Amino acid sequence: MEAVLFDMDGLLVDSEKIWFTVETEVMERLGGRWGHGDQERLVGGSMPAAVAYMIEVAGGGDPDEVAAWILEGMIDRLSGGVEMMPGAAELLAGVRRAGLPTALVTSSVRPIAEACLDGIGRHHFDHVVTGDEVERPKPDPEPYLTATRLLGVDPARCVVLEDSPNGVTAATAAGCRVVAVPSVLPIPAAPGRLVVGSLLEVDVEVLRELSAREV
Repeated sequence: MEAVLFDMDGLLVDSEKIWFTVETEVMERLGGRWGHGDQERLVGGSMPAAVAYMIEVAGGGDPDEVAAWILEGMIDRLSGGVEMMPGAAELLAGVRRAGLPTALVTSSVRPIAEACLDGIGRHHFDHVVTGDEVERPKPDPEPYLTATRLLGVDPARCVVLEDSPNGVTAATAAGCRVVAVPSVLPIPAAPGRLVVGSLLEVDVEVLRELSAREV
């Protein structure tokens, strides 16, 4: 194992509930209604995809305005601090103690990632790749291939930690091993993938074992 790559929303920080609140508020401003089924359509997706879907559901709206409302709502809530997912802080510290290179690979735009990093701690990551810094966001493999290129490592010798089907698809397509911690949507077991209930079940040794496992 040469490196460990982390998703952010729903994996390291308990932000999916914040996304749902903000999306609901934005939809109300658009004159539409928002439910958990709508949120499920957007989990692990990009900001442009979220904006386009919300405008479709609402029956109209200005994309730039909707994106600005989402960004404003998220930054306002995240500026008060972020709640880490169970086991996240311990795993990040363990990976750092092991001397393993790391990257944060998120579909969120840079300002939202930066707001979360204030709470997570930037020192945990050698590189940060955000959804607005790639041409093709998750589920395309580009975000993870970008991270492995920045780290100078072989994707096949990296382990990715993800919580969404979109993220798992991206990591698998990049050639990485995957630890899936499902949050909003279920994720089935598969070769090269370990599915766990929470990050409390994961440490560096678990990651090394997954990396060494025959597919």
